[in-house]
Amino acid sequence: MSQAHLAYESRVNLGSYYTPTDIVDIAWEMIAPYVHSQTIIIDSACGYGDFLKNCGQAITIGCDIDETAIDVAKKNNHKVRFFQTNALRNVSRTKFGIPQQSDLIVVGNPPYNDKTSLIRHSIKDIDFDIDEDIVSRDLGISFLRSYNKLEADLICVLHPLSYLIKPTNFRLLKEFTANYRLIEGLLISSWEFPESAKHTPFPIVLALYQRNTQGMEYNFIRSFRFRVADKSGFCLDDFDYITGYIDKYPKKNRPTSDDSLSSSVDGDVHRSENDDLLFFWTMRDINALKRNRTFVENYSANTIVIDKRKLDYYAYVDVFKRNLHRLPFYFGNCDVLIDDELFREYKPCFISDTVRHHPFLKKHFQINLTEEQQVASELDTYFKLLLGEHH
Repeated sequence: MSQAHLAYESRVNLGSYYTPTDIVDIAWEMIAPYVHSQTIIIDSACGYGDFLKNCGQAITIGCDIDETAIDVAKKNNHKVRFFQTNALRNVSRTKFGIPQQSDLIVVGNPPYNDKTSLIRHSIKDIDFDIDEDIVSRDLGISFLRSYNKLEADLICVLHPLSYLIKPTNFRLLKEFTANYRLIEGLLISSWEFPESAKHTPFPIVLALYQRNTQGMEYNFIRSFRFRVADKSGFCLDDFDYITGYIDKYPKKNRPTSDDSLSSSVDGDVHRSENDDLLFFWTMRDINALKRNRTFVENYSANTIVIDKRKLDYYAYVDVFKRNLHRLPFYFGNCDVLIDDELFREYKPCFISDTVRHHPFLKKHFQINLTEEQQVASELDTYFKLLLGEHH
């Protein structure tokens, strides 16, 4: 059921969004082999308690900071023991009456709300009292840390895929990843959550973690194959990324025209020398590329001063942006994908497309522009070869 009693601003700040029944059912399919009569199952951000409706003989606990949600949940789930409390404060098994020796499974869709994110920034007012050892800029990361503090044996929850695939976020989970290993991950679009689908869709993972003293390093995630409907799966290591070819972020000091760099490139494409500086907007992930510009004509704090030896690759990103409709949602938090050998083969078409959209760049490339129809055809071929079944 939708969290109907909450205004939109409260849903954003509490991260309270209805989880579709079919996703709840999949979560239960994941944990079913691990559930027995003495298993304790807890959803520590349970809302109306949808994840706790069909728990069989397991002992079930629901918790939420929202008093009204707990009142509704109690009416719908008579066998569940409910707590109206802040699950991120004074985190311990004792708080919920869970014996230390009991098998504990965490299930649910905890809030994930990065207070530093620009999306919905104007209405965010996050000020929760959180234990110092689990506090984070993102509520979702705090919840994952809290499950580690509870020493849960199994965890089956929804959270942004970016927690795992972005190295910075993965490092924030070091206490969690030291004790848990991902054993299954189903990728879901945020558009599956109609109350939150007001912006570019981002990938969510329904993740099943098992407590494991080996933990997991980032390389484990890079090689992990996530489950995707109607696909053989998605693995980061299946692709190369633009990070190794360009500068993604501005340098601290603005260079002068004396720092301008230029050189010739392989094949038929050549750049002129001793030109003025060129600028490119800061790059983050693919979803950010959807919102942001590429080449810009004026310097600012958010622009990269292009090393002209890498100009071809910035042209590649510019063209990639115009082809983002080819990518499924689960690439949203990745860097721009590239097959460098294939790109070199199709480079004149990329350059031609960039110059056609940014005429001021023409003087930087000594190239006979490819006909527009041929460009479209060859770019189509490149992206189909790059993406394969993901196209």
